[in-house]
Amino acid sequence: MTPMLRAAEDTRTPARIAPPTWVVIALACAGQFLVVLDVSVVNVALPSMRTDLGLSAPGLQWVVNAYSMAFAGFMLLGGRAGDLYGRKRMFLVGLALFTLASAAGGLAQEGTQLLLARAAQGLGAAVLAPSTLTILTSAVPEGAARARAIATWTAVGAGGGAAGGLVGGLLVDGLSWRWVLLINVPVGVVVLAAAAHWLVESRAGDGRRLDLPGALLVTSGLATLAYGIVRTEAEGWTAAATLVPLCAGAALLGVFLVVEARTAAPLMPLKLLRLRSVSSANAAMFVSGSAMFCMWFFMTLYAQNVLGYSPLGAGLALVPSSLAVVVGSKSAPRLMPVVGARNVAVLGTLLAAAGFGWQSTMTADGPYFTAIMLPGILMMAGAGLAATPLAALATSGAAPEDAGLVSGLVNTSRVMGGSLGLAVMFTIAATRTGESTSGEALTAGYALAFRVSGVLLLAGAALMLVWLPRTIPRR
Repeated sequence: MTPMLRAAEDTRTPARIAPPTWVVIALACAGQFLVVLDVSVVNVALPSMRTDLGLSAPGLQWVVNAYSMAFAGFMLLGGRAGDLYGRKRMFLVGLALFTLASAAGGLAQEGTQLLLARAAQGLGAAVLAPSTLTILTSAVPEGAARARAIATWTAVGAGGGAAGGLVGGLLVDGLSWRWVLLINVPVGVVVLAAAAHWLVESRAGDGRRLDLPGALLVTSGLATLAYGIVRTEAEGWTAAATLVPLCAGAALLGVFLVVEARTAAPLMPLKLLRLRSVSSANAAMFVSGSAMFCMWFFMTLYAQNVLGYSPLGAGLALVPSSLAVVVGSKSAPRLMPVVGARNVAVLGTLLAAAGFGWQSTMTADGPYFTAIMLPGILMMAGAGLAATPLAALATSGAAPEDAGLVSGLVNTSRVMGGSLGLAVMFTIAATRTGESTSGEALTAGYALAFRVSGVLLLAGAALMLVWLPRTIPRR
């Protein structure tokens, strides 16, 4: 952000001494860690939840889906709200709602209470997540310092998703399933207090009002599309229960684009999509996310259902992969000035594709070293290496008043791509496995999913090579 633009923003809020940059980065990363962790941390607790609360099989599925649907559906709205009403304010509102909903879920006495709490958690996450990236990019000027800050944000976010199985296993085994939700409460309170004290408010509203028709259309469209995606697991892709919401969600998003083109102060200025860095990086993030997100899901199933690991053992088995994400993310800023952001993203994607190809050779009696650890390290090191330049490109070139919206778009691309990819890969694996529950049949299904994901990553690398800008555009 240039000094002139920073000064213009400072005139809208009371003057305050800026906090140390490392404090801002730490708070933004803490918020992102909580949001991403809760996507996966409940997975190992589902059997205990079912026993304790008497949940049905569909109800158990909705413990995960209620969170992911609300998270995906309200992300763009949360990002624009930060631009208009203040990034710090939305950070605090989102984190407060997330923390309260976590307490409600951890104390739930019946299934309905738990599902409502999970939906409220997802709504809080959708308000919080865009603000984490916007606060970080607003505090750090473009260049090497911002690339390093985004690398830290990427590594922490990816680490939150990766750590879900390990953290969940430790909490369920050591305490109870309730603590996979209650653990958010003390952490959330500490981060809330620190953010209220240290963060400086910024906004770019200029007196504009929220585009309510656009907000309703995009939120309902994304939520309906997310609902259709999650229904594929139970109904398949050709059932009316799947096709109707998928088509309805796509139609609502189409109407949203028409409305935005005719609105004086749109929620989503379509000019943003004409910026090559924004459109290409989000498209690449969607494609690569659709391939990479399924890794944790299938690796955990392979470790437990085929190799016989316990939930905690499966979490520990994936620790090297979690560390590889951090290494890849933190290595990217050192390479980007030398070979360019685009080439680093392509290199990371190709490295991940090699890992997925290796993983697709898995067997029902594979040794840990070559069946889980090494291919997992390749996959996740590549994912971390690619994610940092993609996030940096996706948030570059846009005007400061659109920073929150662009951050929401980044998270939406990631979440929707991951959700769609997991649904598709789950169907592919189930088709190959059939009705058999033998280790050999399950392994064949998982291997096919990894093979298809690897091919998709190769296509994503080609897309990045021809469409992404070579370096990060400057304003």
